Amino acid sequence: MDMSTGAASTFWTSWQTAPVLTLTSLAVLILYFRNTQRKTTVSEKRFFISGILTVLLVIVTPVGVRAADLFWCHMVQHVTVMMITGPLLVLGTPQNFRPKNSLFTALTHPLGSWVAYATVMVGVHLPGPHEFIMNHSWIHSYLEIPTYVGVSYLFYFNLLDRNLTERRISPALSVISLFIMMVPETLTGFFIYAAPHSLYSHTYSLNDQRRGGSIMWSGGMIVDTVWMAFAVFHWIKSEERASHLVDEEILKESQ
Repeated sequence: MDMSTGAASTFWTSWQTAPVLTLTSLAVLILYFRNTQRKTTVSEKRFFISGILTVLLVIVTPVGVRAADLFWCHMVQHVTVMMITGPLLVLGTPQNFRPKNSLFTALTHPLGSWVAYATVMVGVHLPGPHEFIMNHSWIHSYLEIPTYVGVSYLFYFNLLDRNLTERRISPALSVISLFIMMVPETLTGFFIYAAPHSLYSHTYSLNDQRRGGSIMWSGGMIVDTVWMAFAVFHWIKSEERASHLVDEEILKESQ
């Protein structure tokens, strides 16, 4: 991280309370338990708690404190919130949670949520938008991070659906969607890493910029692979269920 011993020591002792984001996260957790206590399994509760903890992990720790001036910290925050927090919150959502209102249905549309996720992921790292956001810390804290969580949740809501019936998108298409999403994710990280000069008006050192690009490039691929494996597992389960249903129909017809 190109830090001297003293600088590294200062970095790891830099923590913050971030009361608005911290209290909001805790409020969400309280509401979750109040409204889903009898509807969730132990594993779902663990997933949801883990999701909230990942948000706090990149807000109150040195990563959150230095996200405005160290690009690699910003990228750790970005990858964590968009690629880990959102999916964990989805896995922590009760399987019978299926709002019928038109707004939620539209926001979780498989194609629309894919486009929204890709647009946010790429758009916020274009030089102009990124510099504007980083120069206005309130946008980063109170708009960008909540947007990361929101679009991530909406994107993964259909793709990591554990309900093998009444899905809006088949398990096979879930795997394909996750695989295709790796293209804009990895290319964004790669181009940031491979840039021969500063992309952000020399806000960060070139080494810092490359470190951040590599985190998005390689780190994103690793995280994506985990969720793809999860989606493949449920695809297999779906095929097994379909096979059992066919066997049952054949058995009924033979009797």
